[in-house]
Amino acid sequence: MDELKTGSRGPVVQLLQLGLERAGYLPGPTDGRFGPATETALRQFQKTEGLPPTGIADPATRQSLMPWLIGTRFVQLRQGDTFWRLSQQYDTSAAAIAAANPELDPQNLRPGQTVAVPLGFPVVPTGIAFTSQVLELTLTGLLLRYPFLGSGAIGSSARGLPLWSVSIGEGETQVFYNAAHHANEWITTPLLLTFLEEYCLSLLDGDTLYGYDAAELYRRTTLSIVPMVDPDGVDLVTGYLHDGPWYQRAREWAENYPSIPFPEGWKANLNGVDLNLQYPAGWEEAKKIKESMGFTGPAPRDYVGTAPLTQPEALAVYRHTLQNDFRLSLSYHTQGNIIYWRYLDYLPPRSREIADAMAKASGYSVEETPPVSGYAGYKDWFIQTYDRPGYTIEVGQGTSPLPLTEFDALYADNLGILVLGLALAAQPPLPPAEEPSAL
Repeated sequence: MDELKTGSRGPVVQLLQLGLERAGYLPGPTDGRFGPATETALRQFQKTEGLPPTGIADPATRQSLMPWLIGTRFVQLRQGDTFWRLSQQYDTSAAAIAAANPELDPQNLRPGQTVAVPLGFPVVPTGIAFTSQVLELTLTGLLLRYPFLGSGAIGSSARGLPLWSVSIGEGETQVFYNAAHHANEWITTPLLLTFLEEYCLSLLDGDTLYGYDAAELYRRTTLSIVPMVDPDGVDLVTGYLHDGPWYQRAREWAENYPSIPFPEGWKANLNGVDLNLQYPAGWEEAKKIKESMGFTGPAPRDYVGTAPLTQPEALAVYRHTLQNDFRLSLSYHTQGNIIYWRYLDYLPPRSREIADAMAKASGYSVEETPPVSGYAGYKDWFIQTYDRPGYTIEVGQGTSPLPLTEFDALYADNLGILVLGLALAAQPPLPPAEEPSAL
């Protein structure tokens, strides 16, 4: 990565600003513009860290910022250190430190041992562009804080980036959530990861999550999340990928569709294929529909490819599904505040009942997918193959990519959906921890 300095712009600057803000040095916005305020904050940080105060973010400076990007510091214990003493020093809790270090006995700490100390803020950032780089840093931080999470790559993108999966739970009922099949719908990635972090915190605190006992959810279910199905496309839309042959090829394809703004209108992967039109469920029908609309070759959106599952991202999700036994799936998209619940005449048991419960929790409407978009999606294939409840959740209103100023409202609307997906998939369904009182 090049050095960042005054005049630099883009999501890499946003990430730098996030680290400075979390470290207490940046009072201004994380706007991706490296101006005087960012330079001043960076010089102050460098001076405190014993680095030359150049105001330029070189590799050594970015490495020093890493604890504030992954939310964890590694501390070597000194004589007399305890988890409680460390918690006071680093503005965290002894319970958080204990959770991050399950191999250590708090009553038998020894000088020289290395302790992972979670810092006093959430790992998942919700105010910056969520690039593939931000995703990897966030997952690193979550796994450090919550070692009971599982993680691994289910495949690779067209550009060779890992397609990450993260899991939580130990129950027999397996559930699958995915996000960002479409590049300019990347706001759904932090949505799922924020839920995952809140779930972890509820477990540590012995708390409920949307009225359901978090420990019981963990015991009865196993949730698998693929938070960014299309990392290549997301990097294009966010500006993290802004030059080179992949970028130039995408730009050339986009010029054939001048009505679609570039890059913010890009939904496809970097082969110009719409990943949510890649599943073997009415693919030929989807091909006819999209070709009649003019999408006959690589494009920013709506090109179905030459056959189902030709794109590595869709193939990885397909294989991940086959290798598991998911009882329910949620595919997160934007926009419309809609829950799509049905594929053709398939009516999986309890699928409408669960959709109605999710609608009540979110205020979203339950609808059937319009014919123009009603084939070859992941939800369609999941329902057709397994006869189990599968849903496409379209969050928010407006133009994609939705602005991050809407994130808090989107998350509040969807927390109930995300919890109910687990609770109602279980057999028998989990009851709320506390029944609401009658009005």
